[in-house]
Amino acid sequence: MQYRFLCLLLPLVLAFVFKKELKQYRLSGYAQGTDYSIMYYAADSLVTKQGIDSLLNEIDLSMSLYKKRSLINQFNAAQSSVKTDRFINEVLKRSFEINLDTKGIFDITVAPLVQAWGFGPKAIQTEPSPATIKSIMPCIGMKNLRLKNGLLTKLKPCIQIDLNGIAQGYSVDLIAAYLEQKGIKHYVAELGGEIRILGPKPNGEAMKIGIEGPDKDGTPVIRHIAAINTGAITTSGNYRKFHQSGKKKISHLIDAKTGYPLDNEMISVTVYANDAITADGYDNALMAMHLKDAIAFVESRKNLEAYFVYHQKDGKVADTLTTGFKKLITP
Repeated sequence: MQYRFLCLLLPLVLAFVFKKELKQYRLSGYAQGTDYSIMYYAADSLVTKQGIDSLLNEIDLSMSLYKKRSLINQFNAAQSSVKTDRFINEVLKRSFEINLDTKGIFDITVAPLVQAWGFGPKAIQTEPSPATIKSIMPCIGMKNLRLKNGLLTKLKPCIQIDLNGIAQGYSVDLIAAYLEQKGIKHYVAELGGEIRILGPKPNGEAMKIGIEGPDKDGTPVIRHIAAINTGAITTSGNYRKFHQSGKKKISHLIDAKTGYPLDNEMISVTVYANDAITADGYDNALMAMHLKDAIAFVESRKNLEAYFVYHQKDGKVADTLTTGFKKLITP
């Protein structure tokens, strides 16, 4: 009986002795016009910068407007249809879902408007005239797109798409999938401020994420700390990327319904969701809503939370959180 007990105990002892301590590893680089950083815990260095760069380059060849022969540019130049790849197909499917859920606020056909206002691949120094905007508007609207059996079709030759409002979140999800395929179970992956988390840390502590927003002078600062063990956090804001026209700031976020840059009380919206493609898709749409409507929208949906920074009527900067987001914030 004693011998049998020792036989059962021996594998447990050996497993304890030979189990390697998990160490923290970090990677950083530049891709998709921005920086990325990855922190993970593992027994050995399982991920290389070359592997991450290769993955992100593959995504760019599909969805980057800055790669001349990318698939998205091929579609934008086409008269009718192109065959999609797995990257653009997955992003398009989610885009159609979010477009429907937001009643057209989220719209990937804004590419001609984004370019006209000087935020596209081609450098433009002057603001578009009302006549120019009016001429572009018939080419806006996801009702003019069809996705079926891996074929993306435009119903008008002038339709062009811009996936910048959702593709970066999707890229972070792909990085997360890549890490998990390597057997990594504790990580924070960030690309251009879009974050995907899997925790806790090996010691049981939750992953801590700084939630950024502008201070009263418009300077980006960390306003809250969130403790998260799984999910994604993304942010959309108009305090970093804009054009100055006299005393007026022109936002890079364009309203697909009017053709003009957003001009409401919103300064930034940070969204928490199960994955980054979802959070990234909704953060821009919430930026286009008025605060009261945006809060009601988020509160009525499962697995979606948000933190808002906005201008009060007196011009002062204020912030508020949905019920679920408050639970993520550390005291």
